[in-house]
Amino acid sequence: MRLDKFLKVSRLIKRRTVANDLAGAGRVTVNDRIAKPGTKLQVGDIITFSFGEQQTKVEVKKLANSVRKEEAETMYQML
Repeated sequence: MRLDKFLKVSRLIKRRTVANDLAGAGRVTVNDRIAKPGTKLQVGDIITFSFGEQQTKVEVKKLANSVRKEEAETMYQML
């Protein structure tokens, strides 16, 4: 699954275009490497991104093309 889509589906970022812009600006890393919006994710990857002054670090637990709002938090674990 693409990085920008994961951030949107997991509801870490509300809009895919915002996730795309954030990754395009080099403010997202996957496993300590700067990631592009199209970076393919796998279960176990560590994503770090800064949005505003807040830095967030999560581990990918599940990949799904769509999930219900209540199930979105099962896709990642906060670190």
